[in-house]
Amino acid sequence: MNLLITIGGLALLLFGGEALIRGAVGLARRAGISPFIVGLTIIGFGTSAPEMVVSVDAALSGSPGIAVGNVIGSNVANILLIVGAAALFVPLAVHPDALKRDGMMMAFATILFIAIALMGTASWYHGVIALTVLVAYLGYSIWSDRRGIDAAAQMHSDEGELLQSGLPDKMWAMLLALAIGLVALVAGSRFAVIGASAIAREAGISEEVIGITLVAFGTSLPELATAMVAAARKQADVCIGNVIGSNIFNLLGITGAAAIAAPLPFSASVVTFDIWVLAAVTILFMWFMLTGRRIQRWEGGVLLLLYFTYISLHFLPKGMLPTGA
Repeated sequence: MNLLITIGGLALLLFGGEALIRGAVGLARRAGISPFIVGLTIIGFGTSAPEMVVSVDAALSGSPGIAVGNVIGSNVANILLIVGAAALFVPLAVHPDALKRDGMMMAFATILFIAIALMGTASWYHGVIALTVLVAYLGYSIWSDRRGIDAAAQMHSDEGELLQSGLPDKMWAMLLALAIGLVALVAGSRFAVIGASAIAREAGISEEVIGITLVAFGTSLPELATAMVAAARKQADVCIGNVIGSNIFNLLGITGAAAIAAPLPFSASVVTFDIWVLAAVTILFMWFMLTGRRIQRWEGGVLLLLYFTYISLHFLPKGMLPTGA
């Protein structure tokens, strides 16, 4: 029953995230907001909205382990699962110029997150720092992109246009989609946190493991859907850019908001194992981006194998990993 509650909550999150994005993008288009700003802000935030509401809800509900695990698990899933699945579908050839600025920001956000984790607990002031960095990054990106249409600006514009086709033109339909999306996200987060916490208690496993595995997989589905659409249209930069933007929002926005809501303690297993896996996959991802190396189908398969191996390691009997995860 708890598994069904969790799955139902994740399904509501997926539906709510999609409705929220559609409504927000439609309203932005009616307001005359440029596609590159839509791609940078609304889509980046919208695809991370499920992670946001789940993590804040978990922190306020006394289950901070789910919030921490959700951020780490979502970022690992974005790189290994989503990029791997997209490359398996269509080989991805990225352009370093379009991804360098955002990629370096993702690397910095990862370093900041790991530094906070090594302190043992993310407190409210850590959350303020993370959110301040996020706002500064968004402000600089908008200012930079408005100065001229370079490769990065074009990528964000393509992201915005990707979801603007087929949107309803009626204002009431956009507002209805926005409202339904918000309600579904709130309800879905409640079900997901309640069900996931109960599963962790009954199975005798940590909330961090549930957050890294089941919850993170479910909340990453909006990014997976967007990436597959971009890959099908042979827009590799949009596919990869969606992953980068989502990771930045996860590390800074979600961690920041959740830490302000309630302190986020990092368990020993997370500090000694999971954050270093996050660092390793981020370095691998950066190597692909900065070298402009084409991600072949077989490499996508390897990324998927690495993801499922990482997930499987969390269900080994205690003591079989040096971390005790």
